[in-house]
Amino acid sequence: MTRPTFWLRCEKKEFEKRAALTPTTAKKLIDAGFEIIVERDQQRIFDDSEYEAIGCKLVENNSWPSAPVDIPILGLKELPVSNDPLPHAHIQFAHCYKNQAGWVDILSRFKRGNGTLYDLEFLEDASGRRVAAFGFHAGFAGAAAGALALAAERRGEKLGQLNPYENEAAMIDDVKKALGGSGKGVKALVIGALGRCGRGAVDLFRKIGLEEDDILKWDLAETAKGGPFEEILNVDIFINCIYLSSKIPSFITSDTISAAGKDRRLSIVVDVSCDTTNPFNPIPIYNINTTFSEPTVPVDLPSELPPLSVISIDHLPTLLPRESSEQFSADLLPSLLEFPNRDSVRLWTDAHQLFQKKLSEAEAVA
Repeated sequence: MTRPTFWLRCEKKEFEKRAALTPTTAKKLIDAGFEIIVERDQQRIFDDSEYEAIGCKLVENNSWPSAPVDIPILGLKELPVSNDPLPHAHIQFAHCYKNQAGWVDILSRFKRGNGTLYDLEFLEDASGRRVAAFGFHAGFAGAAAGALALAAERRGEKLGQLNPYENEAAMIDDVKKALGGSGKGVKALVIGALGRCGRGAVDLFRKIGLEEDDILKWDLAETAKGGPFEEILNVDIFINCIYLSSKIPSFITSDTISAAGKDRRLSIVVDVSCDTTNPFNPIPIYNINTTFSEPTVPVDLPSELPPLSVISIDHLPTLLPRESSEQFSADLLPSLLEFPNRDSVRLWTDAHQLFQKKLSEAEAVA
């Protein structure tokens, strides 16, 4: 009988150091009878030798296109733009199920190759909760980036390149140092504060020294009245951590910012949700994703108003690549163990049905 196999591909997104499968979880899969093939990757936070030491088979970087088509390809971020057909089963975040830019082109590659997409964002348990998510570390890192941007703005500077940290303690120390030793006196508002992402943002703010009363924690109850929300303009940092599934009133607009005039306190917006190209984006004050090398984008405002910057990096957890990968991979492991029975296990059959539905939608508008 052929051993069940996963092929861990390299990540081609710049600065992406995370891995969907860590040596820790790879070892557990191997112990359960799986074969794990790992592409060499100098960008990944885990050394190739860590995988080799626990029994993974190492292959050349970016060699997955030539892998046997019956081997599922496991990755994190979206594949580079291409017209090449995709014949494999891919387990990854594809960012194409909510009508994001290029979604039809992405899905057409699977159609032409007769491949399958199991999107990690939509692997859900029986209660509809995602089985694995980077939400906590996305919020944690997003709040850190926001605090660093605020510190730079107070110095009259633009936030420079962000680089991944070795661990959480190093990140906290760096942020506190940038703020002069503590975040005390900084005021922040987190929308989506009860979710994984929001809890991460709140945790970072606490650990850098914000006073509890200066961390405004909003969720469904606070946003039920519908935006825009004037309260956002009265804090230093606004963090958006919601999971967007349908159109909602905007949280903040260029008009409300302009109406606040010169007395506006808000300096930094961190859109951790990063629905930049989603037509329902509730923060319609910017239109590009930012990057680790260029973390902020200025909001276009009249010159007499104080500046306002947005951070919209779509892979923030890679600022803490080892810790976030270990947490995510451990959460994903039980589902990976069931993948050989994907034709009968509800989580995987639901994911396949959703793929077929989205494929049909893409064909209808192509």
